[in-house]
Amino acid sequence: MNAVESTGLVKAFGKKRAVDGLTVQICENRITGLIGRNGAGKTTFLKLIAGYLKPTRGSVDVFGKNPFDNLDVSNNLIFVDDGMAFSQSFTLGEIIAEMPRFYRNFDLELATKLLDYYSLDKKQRTAKLSKGMRSSFNAIIGISARAAVTIFDEPTTGMETAARKDFYRALLKEYIAFPRTVILSSHLLGELSGLLEDIVLIDSGRLVTVMSADEAATYAIGLRGGEKQVGELAGERQVLYREDFAAGVYLVVKGGLAPEEAARAQKLGVEVTPVEADDLCIYLTQKDKGGIDSALRRE
Repeated sequence: MNAVESTGLVKAFGKKRAVDGLTVQICENRITGLIGRNGAGKTTFLKLIAGYLKPTRGSVDVFGKNPFDNLDVSNNLIFVDDGMAFSQSFTLGEIIAEMPRFYRNFDLELATKLLDYYSLDKKQRTAKLSKGMRSSFNAIIGISARAAVTIFDEPTTGMETAARKDFYRALLKEYIAFPRTVILSSHLLGELSGLLEDIVLIDSGRLVTVMSADEAATYAIGLRGGEKQVGELAGERQVLYREDFAAGVYLVVKGGLAPEEAARAQKLGVEVTPVEADDLCIYLTQKDKGGIDSALRRE
């Protein structure tokens, strides 16, 4: 079953289309990464899912219901981002204590343990928190809510490396124990690669591709060697990226190599390399397949 479905979804702000004809399905009870560069339309799409915004055109459904101004959807969905607002008259401990009133599955014991683990003072107020500490506090709310649809929009902003790793581990363990639909947005895929099951890649508000994490790992390969040899091996494959060197060329091409092709690559002296997840997303969304070198090239 799909937790989220959008069809021809458009959200315009004046003449600018932040989401432009997006048709995509997000499966229930899986961890899906919404990936794209800054300004790709990720936050707008997530706010449409959460019912914070009304579509300009097209539709988006959450478990078959229009989320806009829908209490039933909002009761089963939490949206976590750095804009979460809490009353300054409440301390962190008091905010945590109030959460079960809003989210019926909220685990108060888990939230309290995570608060202690992250060394967050229960008597503090959110205005006194650093950016990283505030992100940690928001993440605690999101994990502990155990909402049927849990959305994290760039949740680790400001967090140190150790805190980010702890968040991903806590989220994964909680997801395994209490399955739910988790949507994580990020412009960086690399550190999420061990967490995600599905990937939705968007650019300029449009869908680029949807694939599983396993498919992403074998989506493309890198070929490095003499231009003639690399060209012969690449054949008719789609070229996602090209970089020229004095001694040859580096191509990123879609798909892998059959065993006989791998043996041929060795004979031709062509190095075959995997493509990192972050690099793959860059190659799939950049306008010029030559990258920054194309802008620096002298005529």
